Amino acid sequence: MLIRKQKTLVKGDFLMRKTHLSIFLMSLLFSTLFPSNSFAQDFTTKHIPEDAKARLGKGWIDEIAYSPDGSRLAVASSIGIWLYDMETYQEISLRLAHMFLVTSVAYSPDGATLATGNKDDTIRLLDAETREQKHNIPGHKGDVISMAFSPDGATLASGSKDETICLWDAETGELKRRLEGAKYWVYSVAFSPDGATLASGGGSAIRLWDVETGDLKRTLWGHKWNVYSVAFSPDGATLASTSLDATIRLWDAETGELKRTLKENEWSVNGVAFSPDGATLASGSNDATIRLWDAETGELKRTLEGHARAISSVAFSPDGTTLASASEDGTIRLWDAVTGELNRALQSHRLGVAGVAFSPDGATLASGTGSNAIDLWDAGTGVHKLALQTNTYWVTNVAFSPDGATLASARSEHTICLWNAVTGELKRTIQTRALWITSVAFSPDGATLASGGEDGTIRLWDAGTGELKRTLKGHRSGITSVAFSPDGTTLASGNWDEITIRLWDAKTGEHKRKIQGHTRRVNSVAFSPDGATLASGSWDDSIRLWDAETDELKRTLRGHRSGISSVAFSPDGATLASGSYDATVRMWDTATGEIMRTLEGHTSYVYSVAFSPDGATLASGSADGTVLLWEITPAADPPQVAKTPANPRQVAKPPVVTPLQVAPDVNGDSAVDIRDLLLVVERLGQSAQIRADVNGDRKVNVLDVALVAGMVDDVTSPQITYYDGTVMPRITDIKLWLESARQLDLPEPILRRSIQFLRNLLAALTPNKTALLPNYPNPFNPETWIPYQLDRDAGVQILIYSANGILVRQMRLGRRAQGFYTDKHHAAYWDGRNESGELVTAGVYIYEFRAGDYRAMRRMAIVK
Repeated sequence: MLIRKQKTLVKGDFLMRKTHLSIFLMSLLFSTLFPSNSFAQDFTTKHIPEDAKARLGKGWIDEIAYSPDGSRLAVASSIGIWLYDMETYQEISLRLAHMFLVTSVAYSPDGATLATGNKDDTIRLLDAETREQKHNIPGHKGDVISMAFSPDGATLASGSKDETICLWDAETGELKRRLEGAKYWVYSVAFSPDGATLASGGGSAIRLWDVETGDLKRTLWGHKWNVYSVAFSPDGATLASTSLDATIRLWDAETGELKRTLKENEWSVNGVAFSPDGATLASGSNDATIRLWDAETGELKRTLEGHARAISSVAFSPDGTTLASASEDGTIRLWDAVTGELNRALQSHRLGVAGVAFSPDGATLASGTGSNAIDLWDAGTGVHKLALQTNTYWVTNVAFSPDGATLASARSEHTICLWNAVTGELKRTIQTRALWITSVAFSPDGATLASGGEDGTIRLWDAGTGELKRTLKGHRSGITSVAFSPDGTTLASGNWDEITIRLWDAKTGEHKRKIQGHTRRVNSVAFSPDGATLASGSWDDSIRLWDAETDELKRTLRGHRSGISSVAFSPDGATLASGSYDATVRMWDTATGEIMRTLEGHTSYVYSVAFSPDGATLASGSADGTVLLWEITPAADPPQVAKTPANPRQVAKPPVVTPLQVAPDVNGDSAVDIRDLLLVVERLGQSAQIRADVNGDRKVNVLDVALVAGMVDDVTSPQITYYDGTVMPRITDIKLWLESARQLDLPEPILRRSIQFLRNLLAALTPNKTALLPNYPNPFNPETWIPYQLDRDAGVQILIYSANGILVRQMRLGRRAQGFYTDKHHAAYWDGRNESGELVTAGVYIYEFRAGDYRAMRRMAIVK
């Protein structure tokens, strides 16, 4: 979601959006025009992962595209490709993504092929009718974020975060030419109508390329910030571009001269499209409006209002009668392109689900989203009941009162909302000084509501009157989680920067003590139903169970391949569920600490997990914009808990396995490569009958690792890419696998190839030098990640200075092992704050990296 954040977190976009209706009128309008049953339910139980019983929501939208005949609308979503029938407006298909988000979509001119760009750095060519995969095209070294077919359909152009553009043979999938020199993420690509020129937008420039030779013909300068979209007029005479600088610019496509600048607002303009007759230009903006311009004179013809969040994409139907707009409010709206009237809204596409909560009676599930809404679902049927519009950037957390009458929602704009959980009516708004409210929790008696904010304070409110009862201070920076003990006497809190958990007297507000043991920040805390155990999940990839009375560490649970975002106990306390940034949910036996099940199906970070009151259902909310409901009731023949340890040193004499017994294509993409190996690695120690168990012995262990490694298509050069959502194996892990592989009783050809591949993988994952890499995103607001690599173990720290050399922030990261620290889970993170926890002003900053004797400095910029 880096692109989305960079697009929307500008010019105070995280502050309250301008709106022309009150919350009541907005709710009334939505309930009148788009009743709750307009959320189609046909797909809640279809195309869902194994073990799940329903999916709520359709994921958030990156891009939309009409088929050439106008009969289909393809939606690139965070869970795959949705296809809508434009006559009935119903979903006719969902093609799930294999592992990662779909970021771009394009139809070939003849409508026979649908191309998708993905966050796993690949392009997939699908048969548009059957949705069967024709080609899986690797080649980029970063997310594929833009695509376009040439007018004759022979060539597919793709732009990527790796700052390159690739031209592919649309029939065979072979690479025809790579265009170097874009210098920035390539947000948009477009062919001229004659197919001779390719325009690309990235950074503050538009570049025009000769398609035949690959030469750069011209660079167009004028925008002040990132160019997000480019489009040629149908006659090829004009090129339109949109930018973060809130302007649309029209260029002479032949000479590159600026013809006209259109500026009607102060918000970033994300999408642009010409009508088929070339008379109208449509633009979508972060101010939630679509504007229709006279393409010849530049005059504003009409402004279309109705969306509640930023517009991410616009597209005209081939006949020019309909304009489709996709928004971060979770809807696609279809407008009459002539009159501007709204024809239809396709709903239930939401941004990331940050919080889920069951009502005390288990009948309702609430989910808080990044689409300024809270959705209430029937927990039994999955039917959408209500959408509570909050008119805010992000709903960070939701919680039901013990009596089920009130729903509290934490918002990103100084406020907590209390809703009537039955009618959806807003009962009360509580104002707080913290800009971001990150967590809310009711006390067991329902009298007190606790909130944690980014200002490092915990506030206790009277749940009935909304009055502030007490402020708890002691944390140095933002609160990540708050939880009451079952008897209501103790409040536990986790913190953004500290590695401690704090316990407070819930009555007096006095600080009782700290619990230390994690090595990185604590994201989530939860008490067991009997109050005897406190669970904590951390960025250090571990879950820890503490004695709530003595603070002693009872057990450390490891198995996730990335940080833990959420933990929750089952009602009987026997099971602990955890959600992780590795996109999985895991269930643990709290008595033994063993992994009971791993639940897969989300395509991005799992932000929140919650058990139903009867313990039969587990809900998980994800950054992919969906909630999955998992059946927890044991099956007739439940999988046995893993007894074989994940440590490869302890694997002894597995059975001889012949290639005929092996199914090494774990992710089902018709290729055996590093991604299949990663799937096996993430499931080490599990015993369920899953695809990672490639030899079918109901155990995922080093034998499966060795088998996949020995049967990859190319053992000579593993394609290593550090993309969001994936954590590569540790160097120490690979060394252990190599040692164990030599002792396995495998057929000689497989054993030899396995050892060779693991050696090459070890080499690829071992940096040959220590280096500081460019931060991303840049420019940013308000957060960024600083990646680096180490050729040896070293103590690491990062110092951030203002442009005039004043130290703003010092981050001591501690001792780090040799390896790459490039993905968002391991790169250094800066939240744009100084040592006092205050947001710094916009401008240029210098960051210095220190690792042992190594020193390096780079620049970065904050925009407001």
